[in-house]
Amino acid sequence: MTDRKEPQTPYEILGDQGIKDLANAFYDAMEELPLASEIRAMHADNLDHVKRMLAAYLTGWMGGPPVYLAVKGTICLTEPHEPFRIGPKERDQWLACMDEALIKIEATEELKQMLKDPLFRVAETVRNCEDSKPKNDGPDIIAIG
Repeated sequence: MTDRKEPQTPYEILGDQGIKDLANAFYDAMEELPLASEIRAMHADNLDHVKRMLAAYLTGWMGGPPVYLAVKGTICLTEPHEPFRIGPKERDQWLACMDEALIKIEATEELKQMLKDPLFRVAETVRNCEDSKPKNDGPDIIAIG
C-alpha cells in the first residue's frame, strides 16, 4: 500500500499565527507600497482593527475555524466596501499588497499558486464599478466592524 499525502489547506500550511502574520504583512505592504496609496486612503490611520478582521476572515476562508463568522455573524465582503468606488485599479492594488505579504511571510511557491486564483476571485467580488475612482472622490475611511 502506498502512502498518500492528503492535500493541505492554506490554513493547515500557515496556521493561526501564519495567517495573522499574513494579515499584518498585507497592511504593512499597503502602507509601504506607493502603488497602493488609493486603497490605503480608504482606511483609518490606525489599522489594528482591520488587521484583526482580515486575519479572522482569512482563517475561515483558508480552511480554518470560522472566526470571522463567529465575531460578525455574517461573511459579507461587499457591504463594508459599498461606500467606495472599487474598480480594477483598486482590485489590482489589493492583489499587489497580498502578493507582497506572501513574499514577506516567505510563503512557498506552492502556497502562492494555490491562493492566486481564489484571491483574485475575492478581490473581484469586492469590485463594484467598471472603472477606478477619480482622486478625492468618495469617503475617506473604511470601517469594518
